[in-house]
Amino acid sequence: MNPKLFADFLSLIRSIAVAAVAACGSTAMAAAKPPNIVVIVADDMGFSDLGCYGSEIHTPNLDRLASHGLRFTEFYNTARCWPSRAAVLTGYYAQQVRRDSLPGVANSGGNGTRPAWARLLPEMLRPLGYRSYHSGKWHVDGLPLANGFDHSYSLNDHDRYFNPQQHTLDDRPLPPVKPGDGYYSTTAIARHAIAMLAGHQAEHRDEPFFLYLAFTAPHFPLQALPEDIAVYRQRYLAGWDVLQQERYARMQQLGLIDCALTKPDASVWPSYNLSLAEMRNKIGPGEVGRALPWLDLTDEQRLFQPVKMAIHAAMIHRMDIEIGRVISQLEAAGELDDTVIFFVSDNGASAEQIIRGDGHDPGAPPGSAATYLGLGPAWSSASNTPLRLQKTWVHEGGISTPLIVHWPNGIAARGELRRNPGHLIDLAPTIIQLAGGQWPATVAGHPVPAPPGKSLVPVFAKDGTVNHDSLWWYHDGNRAVRVGDWKLVADHNKPWELFDLHRDRSETHNLAAEQPARVSELEQVWTQRLDEFRALATRPEP
Repeated sequence: MNPKLFADFLSLIRSIAVAAVAACGSTAMAAAKPPNIVVIVADDMGFSDLGCYGSEIHTPNLDRLASHGLRFTEFYNTARCWPSRAAVLTGYYAQQVRRDSLPGVANSGGNGTRPAWARLLPEMLRPLGYRSYHSGKWHVDGLPLANGFDHSYSLNDHDRYFNPQQHTLDDRPLPPVKPGDGYYSTTAIARHAIAMLAGHQAEHRDEPFFLYLAFTAPHFPLQALPEDIAVYRQRYLAGWDVLQQERYARMQQLGLIDCALTKPDASVWPSYNLSLAEMRNKIGPGEVGRALPWLDLTDEQRLFQPVKMAIHAAMIHRMDIEIGRVISQLEAAGELDDTVIFFVSDNGASAEQIIRGDGHDPGAPPGSAATYLGLGPAWSSASNTPLRLQKTWVHEGGISTPLIVHWPNGIAARGELRRNPGHLIDLAPTIIQLAGGQWPATVAGHPVPAPPGKSLVPVFAKDGTVNHDSLWWYHDGNRAVRVGDWKLVADHNKPWELFDLHRDRSETHNLAAEQPARVSELEQVWTQRLDEFRALATRPEP
């Protein structure tokens, strides 16, 4: 790139990589080192969007991790980008550490201030001898290096995959990327991560590391490399109804699910979406704003819609390719077998259809930098197969994520499923235990509440060994609580619904009218947790 600062960034990556190659022949790494930790987060990826979770999308690198590790079938996120990142990095529900995530308080979009006791993982890992690296999306308060990371490439522009305007290197602003400079964010995020791993191997190989690798894909706008789109251009011509059935059948064969298939709901309409008239005027007559049956679409719509899913698939395809390059770096350094890799998505696939950034040029090639498309309700329902609803809702389709855990030297199982329910709040306690530490009781004189999550380390050896008193959700007016196999959930201001997830994971049979006492009992649990979180989030600092 022409701007000097970004050129220096690329030069730094090249020089670190060269130094690492030279270091590969040096003295072997010291023994008794705790495992390295890699947390990979996808953005707006659906529950069934990986090959190892039933998808037709080519994800051989993540499939390889799954075949040599574990896949969790009932793992949860928070239904939205920034609350999930708060949970991953702090080990707490967003409502415990961010008062603006509570009901009745304005949402600041992930930029509020945490209390002093709510440290991020790198600050907890540093005393245990870890160096920490971040590459990709940030979307929490503060800056990465100020919160314990040793190096960071932070992509803060979520509206442009090819020419971001806001990104930083080690908390220093980088110049905007010029159109046509050959930048693509998924590749750039992985490139930086690889450089940091190479630098660690060259200069700190006797120390364990924590890598937080946060991709922006496949979050809208749907923008992908042309060669990746070409792989899928003809794949989705049969439409979303057929795609759902295909994925559903594969998921059953894989043993991932045992529930009914939730059909797309034509009444689903995110309140902040473009109106139907705006979609026609700004995007064109091929756009569809509702999850209609495929055969009800016009010929023009049936030609345009498959292209959107092809771009979504291409974005995941490219993310997997770049994850493969990160894995190759770990292998080259001799670190893969003793690195614990977690892969998750921050929420379910998104029904959102909005236009931001540089707007949308309907005459430009779909998926290019001049376009701004969203997946929409129907394709996102297919991505979340077989579960109900999408991102921001706290029904299963909005909050369910794949979780892959790969650690050859620490997990004996290969290719096994884990049905033990879990949540992103469990990752930090798991990581602290793996690192040989304990959760702090105080931070700089501030008392630290016990984390709500549980370490999943026992589940690595045996399924069903970790129990939660409850799992809790609130976002954008949507509410839910899970106790055992029972889940109480509400869509905004609608009445509570009750589901037995053991028999009905896809939430098709509402038992609220049949079991009002259980509804009341679970509502009390939800309210009690809310009261506890509100008291904690609003507690005055000492």
